[in-house]
Amino acid sequence: MPLTSCEVVRCETPVARCATALRSGRPGSRPPVAPPVRRGGPGSRTPNAEAARTARHHRGGPTVHDTHPARALVPLPRSVTVPADGGRLELDARTVLDAREGTEDTARVLRCTLGAATGLPLPPGSTGVDGGAVLRLRVDETVAAELGPEGYRLEVTASGAEIAGGAAAGVFWGVQTLRQLLGPDAYRGAPLPGRPRTLPHTVVEDAPRFPWRGFMVDVARHFTPKDGVLRWIDLLAAHKLNVLHLHLTDDQGWRLHVERFPRLTEVGAWRPRTRLGHRASPLWDERPHGGFYTHDDIREIVAYAAERHVTVVPEIDLPGHSQAAIAAYPELGNTDVHGDAAHTAPEVWTDWGVSPHVLAPTEAVLRFYEGVFEEVLDLFPGEFVHIGGDECPRDQWRRSPTARARAARLGLDGVDGLQAWFTRHFGRLLAERGRRLVGWDEILDDRGADGDGPVPVPGAVVSSWRGYAGGIAAARAGLDVVMCPEQQVYLDHRQDAGEDEPVPIGYVRTLRDVHGFEPVPPELEGTEAAGRVLGAQANLWTEVVEDRRRAEYQAFPRLAAFAEVVWSRREAREWEDFERRMAGAHYARLDALGVAYRPPSGPRPWQRRPGIAGFPRQGPPPSV
Repeated sequence: MPLTSCEVVRCETPVARCATALRSGRPGSRPPVAPPVRRGGPGSRTPNAEAARTARHHRGGPTVHDTHPARALVPLPRSVTVPADGGRLELDARTVLDAREGTEDTARVLRCTLGAATGLPLPPGSTGVDGGAVLRLRVDETVAAELGPEGYRLEVTASGAEIAGGAAAGVFWGVQTLRQLLGPDAYRGAPLPGRPRTLPHTVVEDAPRFPWRGFMVDVARHFTPKDGVLRWIDLLAAHKLNVLHLHLTDDQGWRLHVERFPRLTEVGAWRPRTRLGHRASPLWDERPHGGFYTHDDIREIVAYAAERHVTVVPEIDLPGHSQAAIAAYPELGNTDVHGDAAHTAPEVWTDWGVSPHVLAPTEAVLRFYEGVFEEVLDLFPGEFVHIGGDECPRDQWRRSPTARARAARLGLDGVDGLQAWFTRHFGRLLAERGRRLVGWDEILDDRGADGDGPVPVPGAVVSSWRGYAGGIAAARAGLDVVMCPEQQVYLDHRQDAGEDEPVPIGYVRTLRDVHGFEPVPPELEGTEAAGRVLGAQANLWTEVVEDRRRAEYQAFPRLAAFAEVVWSRREAREWEDFERRMAGAHYARLDALGVAYRPPSGPRPWQRRPGIAGFPRQGPPPSV
């Protein structure tokens, strides 16, 4: 229905080309990259473009439609057009779902979520029963050309609602916006009696800024059971985040069953006790801790994520952070190093920090991990595989005759170059199988004997965690980058300087700080290298985060702010507007989902952890 009178609540202009696409969890499919877009000018094919051009534009200030549900969308869409009639579309038992080719998975998810929240069956059909509404999902080439594969156009009129996506992913993201327009009750697991089920007449046109909109959860330090991982996927999808990075292995636990090496989970998945709080804390939980994912668990996780257009990126950390693996198979370690207790055969580590135990640089270790990766690649069909590469101490290598001899045979000046040897080996292995290596920014530190600048593996992706510097160097060297600086987006860091903040770690990173994060640093702005920034990722390490409720407290509401950073255009983001949208509706959505977020006023009494030591850092974080 053409809109003859409308008001644009917010209209964003196009964004620059994203660097590259991501492959989804399903073989052969790719979560998309938005192409350059020119909209709203002469020749625009966007429906209602003329109305949008003649309407008033607002930058987050009050409008006559300030209470309209479209004014509380998170993340902020590119444009919202609200007709002056203020009409609403009622959903009832007559409402049908018309899912065109390519949208079947999204239709199934929509029936599961919206059906549960409203009690409506949403049967298939192309026309409403007895004049009822039609919810139509379709893939549209015009939308793809104008907004990219992840873009969508949602229009609600008196006769129904239509979501046209550039590809299946765009349709799915449009459904997330539709759920928000229905109100917070759309996130409940059962219908509440007497509540309205209506959609406001609206037109939303939207597309993401970055193709990599990620979240990492550390399941190695504290294990997250399968149902918890599925919940994370739902929460990410609801915020239009599309990458879940699982940190599967570390010194404190190995979380993936490997059939050819069963001791990795028989031994490596369990530790006898756990320190409570930071490593300076004298308190211990004396209960054994552990768990792992079976192959079928992983297959379910990957399939569940793919249906929601979330890519699962597995991380197998090496050559450091490997004490759990060495505890299971001691021959993986530097067995020729002797002389103090720190270098004896270890158990799965019960403490935090950086273990001195690292993998031995031997052919046998390479063969072992090749076997591990063969199973990893069978379980995770996505393009990207993370090999860690961070915080690898060299002391054992310096004391090991075997390691020193290996470095000499490779023509290295010393053992420091052995990490690059590991990185290049597994980078080649992954490339031969059509995958791409991802590593923390330490993979740039060592070039090895054949190194030529900071390019450890052609095609590698760098997770820049120690600040922006690693990402800047990688982008300038022609490598793709995911920005995740700890000073900005480590969600295990404390949210406030107050004394009641539970187990305070790191610098204060408030909700406003995260909303102000910018993935493209000034050093790259306006350069060709800026196109190498795939996006950004928020990371949640779990040394002091022992369960789901603690994890949700640390993640939310900051993950909602982060979602806006990676989805919405930088110039359109305004803190006061975001704060208003959170208070207006998004906290209520989180409440409906049962998310144990940190309230704006501070932690609730049961969210505090009195007496458990943290490690707060004072002052503002360094800019690096």
